[in-house]
Amino acid sequence: MVDFLQRDQAPLTPDQWAQIDAAVEDVGRRSLVGRRIVPVLGPLGAGAEVVPDDIYRGADEGGLDLLGEDDKGIVRASERRYLPIPLLYKDFRLHWRDLEASQQGCMPFDTGPATAAATVVARTEDNLVFNGDDRLGYQGLLNVAGRGVLTMGDWNGLGNAFRDVVTATQYLTDVGFYGPYAVVVSPRLYAAMNRVYENTGVLEIEQVQKLASAGVYRSAAIPDGRAVILAVGSSNMDLVVGQDLVAAYVASENLNHHFRVVESVILRIKRPESIVTLEPAGTSTPPGGGRGARTTARA
Repeated sequence: MVDFLQRDQAPLTPDQWAQIDAAVEDVGRRSLVGRRIVPVLGPLGAGAEVVPDDIYRGADEGGLDLLGEDDKGIVRASERRYLPIPLLYKDFRLHWRDLEASQQGCMPFDTGPATAAATVVARTEDNLVFNGDDRLGYQGLLNVAGRGVLTMGDWNGLGNAFRDVVTATQYLTDVGFYGPYAVVVSPRLYAAMNRVYENTGVLEIEQVQKLASAGVYRSAAIPDGRAVILAVGSSNMDLVVGQDLVAAYVASENLNHHFRVVESVILRIKRPESIVTLEPAGTSTPPGGGRGARTTARA
């Protein structure tokens, strides 16, 4: 392990570290929704602090003439900035007597505190991906400027979820994004799709999955009553990972031992037009999404 994790200073055996690593990795595998739909770039290394962030324009119309002289512009980075890669972390503590008991064979080693800390970090990552962070000036999938915004129907009504997703995918097709598409919704909306669709004998979510071949997911990071549909692909967005989710040793205090689950990640949205959010009628645009967001009434 790299030195900054300070594992050689912790009173843990290699087997105990392996158990903590397995617990942290299992949380990431089960809990992280953003990584299922956004391509990952990296890990670049724990020392990576910034990453270039480009917004691409000029991909709407191609030239067509006999001499190749019709100037329709070029695809280029119309905006470039450098995004600092933030640290996401949560600390946990192991009691010295518990460690002694596990090493003496009295009790099994408990990875529960590490699992709980990793769960908090995973939830923080998904919140960053979907909602951004106003304090640091980051935008997420739900509030990025330039996305499409569609007014959604009441998903308690049978068939409304399917019709809204049809409208959203048609919108993306119309602006030049042909999929594959992914859908992420709040837990309540996900539950609303799990019912038989009309007289077909299949669940409504199964109908939605036919349109969203990249998957239909639920996330607690999505505010209740909202959904996001996106054309997946690294040309549209990616999640830059500096240091992936890992546990480190911090210090000893009062004989007890202080650990930290930490990672460094940032979302880059290169083509905001590849994203559509479905929002209830009369809902104000979330923070960060006001400039450039295009709103279209539900068809």
